[in-house]
Amino acid sequence: MSFGDPNNPYGQQPQQPQPGYGYPQQAPQGVPPQGGYGYPQQGAPVGYPAGPGGYPGGPVEMPGGVKGARIMLFVLGGLQAVGALFAIVASAWVADMISGADTSNSGLSSSDTDKAASFGAAFMIGFGVVILAFALWGILTAVKIPKGRNGIRISAIVYASIVTLFSLLSLLTANIFALFSLVLGILIIVFLAKNEGSRYFNRPQY
Repeated sequence: MSFGDPNNPYGQQPQQPQPGYGYPQQAPQGVPPQGGYGYPQQGAPVGYPAGPGGYPGGPVEMPGGVKGARIMLFVLGGLQAVGALFAIVASAWVADMISGADTSNSGLSSSDTDKAASFGAAFMIGFGVVILAFALWGILTAVKIPKGRNGIRISAIVYASIVTLFSLLSLLTANIFALFSLVLGILIIVFLAKNEGSRYFNRPQY
């Protein structure tokens, strides 16, 4: 009787290799491979950055260029708001100046002078309201940047483009103060148009 005969039903059966002793353990078909200690390894979802410690969904830090553009938006919006309030307050001064003007040689009646004064005051108030609304646009855009999407980025670029345009027109009238707003407007456009700015505003939201 031979124990090595594989056809002998009473013979000693050949030893089967045991998993874990130099042989890789094979997972059944259709079952994903397991990581260490029997738990599947989880990675960050495709397209999502890994946060601190490798966990997905970590906060994305605001790039320096976006931070700078946000500060400039606050500065421009604040200066415009101050100018708008000054224009509204100055409306009464404009009306008094027109009413007190010497119109004896112009042929205008007192009624015409009063109308001109009212129109001047209304124009200053309307101009101030428009500038104030424009200033609030820039300030609110800056406020929403930390949690904003690409629409906020586009809003900031459009706002800065309008500031740049009017600054150029003001420079044609020898208004040297417009140079400051011109520089800020250009810098906002450059910083937000860079690739790092685009990636930041298109980051995943959680």
